[in-house]
Amino acid sequence: MPAVHHKLFLEDALQDSPQTRSLLSVFEEDAGMLTDYTNQLLQSMQRVFGAQSEMGLATEQLSQQLMDYEKKNFAHGKGDEEVIATLQNFAKTVGELNSLHSDLASQMADSMVFPLIQFREKDLTEISTLKEIFGIATDEHEAAMVKYSRLPKKKENEKLKSDLVKEVAYTRRKQHQASLQYYCALNALQYRKRVAMLEPMLGYTQSQIRFFKKGIELVSKKMDNFLSSVSNMTQNIQAQLDTEAEAMRATQRELLSVEDTVYMPDKDIEPVNRTLIQKAGYLNIRNKTGLVTTAWDRLYFFTQGGNLMCQPRGAVAGGMVLDLDNSSVMAVECEDRRYCFQITSPSGKTSMILQAESKREYEEWICTVNNISRQIYLTDNPEAVAIRLNQSAIQAVTPITSFEKRPEGSPNPDRAKPGGVHATSAGSQKTGAAPEPEDLIAPGTPIQFDIMLPASEFQDQNRAGGRRTNPFGETDDDCSIESDDSLLQQVFAVRFQGSMAVRCGNNQEVIYEAMRQVLAARAIHNIFRTTESHLMVTSSSLRLIDPQTQVTRISFQLGEVSQFAAHQENGRLMGFVVESRDWSDGDEEGEPSFSAFVFESNTEGEKICYTISLAKDITEAKKDPEALAQLMKNMPLTNDGKFLLLEPETGDTPNGAEEDLESEA
Repeated sequence: MPAVHHKLFLEDALQDSPQTRSLLSVFEEDAGMLTDYTNQLLQSMQRVFGAQSEMGLATEQLSQQLMDYEKKNFAHGKGDEEVIATLQNFAKTVGELNSLHSDLASQMADSMVFPLIQFREKDLTEISTLKEIFGIATDEHEAAMVKYSRLPKKKENEKLKSDLVKEVAYTRRKQHQASLQYYCALNALQYRKRVAMLEPMLGYTQSQIRFFKKGIELVSKKMDNFLSSVSNMTQNIQAQLDTEAEAMRATQRELLSVEDTVYMPDKDIEPVNRTLIQKAGYLNIRNKTGLVTTAWDRLYFFTQGGNLMCQPRGAVAGGMVLDLDNSSVMAVECEDRRYCFQITSPSGKTSMILQAESKREYEEWICTVNNISRQIYLTDNPEAVAIRLNQSAIQAVTPITSFEKRPEGSPNPDRAKPGGVHATSAGSQKTGAAPEPEDLIAPGTPIQFDIMLPASEFQDQNRAGGRRTNPFGETDDDCSIESDDSLLQQVFAVRFQGSMAVRCGNNQEVIYEAMRQVLAARAIHNIFRTTESHLMVTSSSLRLIDPQTQVTRISFQLGEVSQFAAHQENGRLMGFVVESRDWSDGDEEGEPSFSAFVFESNTEGEKICYTISLAKDITEAKKDPEALAQLMKNMPLTNDGKFLLLEPETGDTPNGAEEDLESEA
């Protein structure tokens, strides 16, 4: 007889995934059906036993009645001696049959009814009890996880955090132990039910054979071989059960011998894997329950291809939640909860906030979504592509010191000098080939991820009358230069991603390469937080303003902006190149230097680029009054005489976008 192939894996008990719960539900359904069938089968067997017991009582009564015939003393009983002798022989035969029937009833009770009753009262009742214990342990673990998920990040709550971590570990271990016992019992039930079905019928048949053996010697010999095979089969199943039970006990001891850190959240020992293209696990998702109220639900999420899937507990399969292709992911602060991150669709219309259980899960989920958004999973070997991109990203953002040996084939350091870049760019334009990354940005160029100082520092400087300088050489005096009669003032909400020195400022490819290196550096070094500010585009300058204090963080004259562009795939990314001069060498014109700035906006980056282009047109038109008049004639104006920005392409712009494009007074 083949062995049992379907069983619950004890290694999956700790994770308690929906797939394991779904398989568990199949075993529970099978146990419920087995309980109903066992009760019906036991009723039928008890009826057979009752009939056999009644047969014994009936034959005993018949034998007694035959023996009592002699004691009746009939008036005409003379000559009944032969009848009496015959009846006594019959009574003796019936008495012998009665003894056989009594033995048969006793054998049925021992070998047919009792094993089935024992199986129902012991094995099936144990399954029901373990199921209740497992359910109680699961509810206690869920309650502990809810308390832990609400844990704030404040230092003064370290004792509360320690207590909650111990509570989660205790309930998780309790659930693990209950699930292991429950799984073992369900696995063993697959063997025991076969024995429980075969053993009663084996005992019933053997009892009947003994009863009729004198009269059916030939038949009994034929049945002996069959019953012998059934008996051997039962012994083999019992041997398999003993082997499997010993293996499950050994596995259970091994799984329970792990350290307590396995049950504790946020105690991961393994390093973060940044090359994942698939991820699965439990996350808390933030849902709105009203206008100002929210609720957090703990659900099982997993990635499938380029989609983020969610599978509630008890569901047979998961459903798609969000398409991750070209999506963006970033860490966020949400309701004083730890390890929160936000995934936003490419259009920016759909977003969700999720919370991971630990820092390692938090970073791996962000890296996985970032890898999937690049559509790495569509390649022939996505794992190798992810590793290669991760290594190239590390090399792109790792500075090269003078003590390191430059790899063979690396560009000449002299090419980083201004002037050499233009010759290289001219040569590349002549040949028509795309510029190499080394021609655009020098290898090892440092990246600055934040140009924003805390608002309190600006307030202190303003109160003290100090003069603020930023890392790029601009001062408050430079930032305060603003034309009072500016014809354009447009504000966009942006988040600064990073800036770095570049080799040229007359090529949009340098902006795309800066975007790639900045985003890769953020992913490699786990820099996911960004500060939101307001980018004001006027007809004379670009200004970054703190939305809380309205302090100008940094300002660029429009003439210094030599190039600007939006990302070709992620429309919310844009950047621009600023040109400056270095007079330290005594040159009258100064050596030109270029810096690229990368931003992420809430609106389309093309809208910001369109506004900068319009500002440059206005600046050029100011030099010629007739050209300015013609420009103002062609462009619609607001009531206060400022330009009203319109969509470059109409037809698919939301209603709210028109308000964002109108020039502010």
